[in-house]
Amino acid sequence: MPEFFTALIVDDETPMREQLKTRLKEVWPELHIVAEAGNGIAAIEQAKLHQPDVIFLDIRMPGKSGIEAARQLSQQAQIVFVTAYDEYAIEAFEQGAMDYLLKPVDAERLATTCKRLQQRLKSAKAATPDSKSADQIEQMLKQIMQHSHAGKPDYLRWIQASVGSSLRMISTKEILFFRSDEKYTRVQTEQAEFLIRKPLKELEDALDPDEFWRIHRSTLVRIDAISEVTRDFRGRQLVQVKNHPEKLEVSRNHTHLFQQM
Repeated sequence: MPEFFTALIVDDETPMREQLKTRLKEVWPELHIVAEAGNGIAAIEQAKLHQPDVIFLDIRMPGKSGIEAARQLSQQAQIVFVTAYDEYAIEAFEQGAMDYLLKPVDAERLATTCKRLQQRLKSAKAATPDSKSADQIEQMLKQIMQHSHAGKPDYLRWIQASVGSSLRMISTKEILFFRSDEKYTRVQTEQAEFLIRKPLKELEDALDPDEFWRIHRSTLVRIDAISEVTRDFRGRQLVQVKNHPEKLEVSRNHTHLFQQM
């Protein structure tokens, strides 16, 4: 019979917790999810209550971050950091004391992580870390914390869109533009369009300004998706994006973005 292990999933976004649970059922059906939490403080409380063997821990959360929570939880359970950002000390993760997953979680990568976890959990040494491994984990947490506070702010790298009964994760690298559409915001990729409820202003604040420009009160465009900018017979600037027929109007307040015209 397969060994019985338990897990706690911690993420401040419910759709991400649901996606991870679904993937875990596929690659590790024997793993029992005993609890969920939406922030680091709740994670510590749930871990104390349920004593899970594994904790899947989001890095960026309100209240107490995943890194801060891991300081209290790393001696209690196997920690797997789940993050939308790949800037964090990846080399430190590769040392093997902890593991990480990038959002949206890839099934193949998750399967590899789960096999690694099972091997650790079956080892008495991994289940009860000695002082050497405890010191290694503490050094890793210091390194990850240092990286997480350095460099550029953490910008949005993917968008969640509901498609029927499923959740589609769209990388910002796939998106040509965002456009307000009454109650919704239209997300346009080369292959399809999606509707989300996130307001354009909120998106603008969360996106990297070096990646997306607002060219109109109703439009955000990915800069490297722009193929050309032209003028129509009325003198308006029009943005043509790559591999899409639609032309996007540039408002007067944003014509400075294309001053050479």
